[in-house]
Amino acid sequence: MSAKEVRTRFAPSPTGYMHVGNLRTALYTYLIAKHADGKFILRIEDTDQERYVEGAVDVIFKTLKMTGLVHDEGPDVGGPVGPYVQSERRGFYLEYAKELVEKGEAYYCFCDKERLDSIKDTSEDPSQKIFKYDGHCRNLSKEEVEKKLASGISYVIRQKNPTEGVTTFIDEIYGEISVDNSELEDMILIKSDGLPTYNFANVVDDHMMGITHVVRGNEYLSSAPKYNRLYNAFGWDVPTYIHCPPIMKDAHNKLSKRNGDASFEDLLAKGYLKEAVVNFIALLGWNPGTDQEIFTLEELVQQFDYKNIHKAPSIFDTVKLKWMNGEYIKKLSLDEFHSMAMPYYEDVFSKEEAEKLNLPKISELLQTRVEVLTEIPEKVAFFKELPNYEIDLYTHKKMKTNPENSLVTLEEVLPVLENLGDWAFQSIHDTVFELIAQMEVKNGIVLWPIRTALSGLASSPGGAFELAEILGKEESLRRIRVGIEKLKSQLEG
Repeated sequence: MSAKEVRTRFAPSPTGYMHVGNLRTALYTYLIAKHADGKFILRIEDTDQERYVEGAVDVIFKTLKMTGLVHDEGPDVGGPVGPYVQSERRGFYLEYAKELVEKGEAYYCFCDKERLDSIKDTSEDPSQKIFKYDGHCRNLSKEEVEKKLASGISYVIRQKNPTEGVTTFIDEIYGEISVDNSELEDMILIKSDGLPTYNFANVVDDHMMGITHVVRGNEYLSSAPKYNRLYNAFGWDVPTYIHCPPIMKDAHNKLSKRNGDASFEDLLAKGYLKEAVVNFIALLGWNPGTDQEIFTLEELVQQFDYKNIHKAPSIFDTVKLKWMNGEYIKKLSLDEFHSMAMPYYEDVFSKEEAEKLNLPKISELLQTRVEVLTEIPEKVAFFKELPNYEIDLYTHKKMKTNPENSLVTLEEVLPVLENLGDWAFQSIHDTVFELIAQMEVKNGIVLWPIRTALSGLASSPGGAFELAEILGKEESLRRIRVGIEKLKSQLEG
């Protein structure tokens, strides 16, 4: 691999669904690599076996494939620096940790659980999940260490951080950040089972795989000094850090699957298109510097500059996502949209009902009127069954209609349509407009009552003629008669 080649990695843990934050990390990581004609690598970080979820690796593969984030190297495609699954790399880590011990940058720690629990119990805040190790084993003599190792006492290997001075690092988004070394934890590098911790494996693997740019959430900013001390201890090049701001549900709460917030799979199930989700997520924390909001993946690759990532948190704005999804639905071909709509039609109509309706025509009406696919059943349910509506729907100020003149209209239009032979859009249109001319009224006086009688809704996909054509002559006439009866009974009552 070229020394100048940009190499990025997406390194998820197989713990279940693809969260929106994870997908954004994958997307930004992919865009950074592809914008620079570099390599995008997939690495599975499965050292925490307690959190491993069966089938989660397949979810990762499937999501990357669906979103077009094709990796150049990974567990399924191989590559020059594999294996690409952390548990298959376990032979590497212990030797690297021992190298740090030899350099005085790490040490064996033999403290058992009972002692560690006692430290926690006597800490200033025993309820806190993380407490600082007191360095009890930092200065054991070489002889003491060798004696304990020889006797088979369980151990971990900890990083040996300085207790004085300052560690400084550069983040591309947040700039120069300094941390007092007194605040640094002597984090565990190798656990008692011989497996590496997430933090240590991360650093070793990134070095071995030639990773040049590391993208992750800003919750890892506090870990970066410890990572940098490891890089420096080994004499390795420190990668370029890009810490991204959190994605917020609202001004006070982070987006979180634990709180029931949507994963990528959930968003697809809710009727969002994968392309719209990727486009939307790209803008959660990044700005192209223009007014453009709709991007293909190829356009994102061309325009993405990680230096335009914000520091401020981003709000997951469902209203904007819906709008964007609607724009993507409009850009589909009619055949594509109809194909996507069919499963939703099948949830509403029986096979016999579907055969009577012109479903492609319904799709043509719906395509510009839905923002998410799951709106389809609600918008087409009236074709199956006329809702039980109130006659105030016939009142429309702009159309100048009310229940009284609507009754006149429907009583005039019913016999005209009963005598119509060719029940098609154009002939229905022409016949009704002849009646409008004869009645010498505005178009809306006639069209609004017909549409209302046919749909039973305040708004519907399509106007009077489209609905009549789709419903067919028999059902259209039946609904107009229902409208007449409703109006008569309530006006007379």
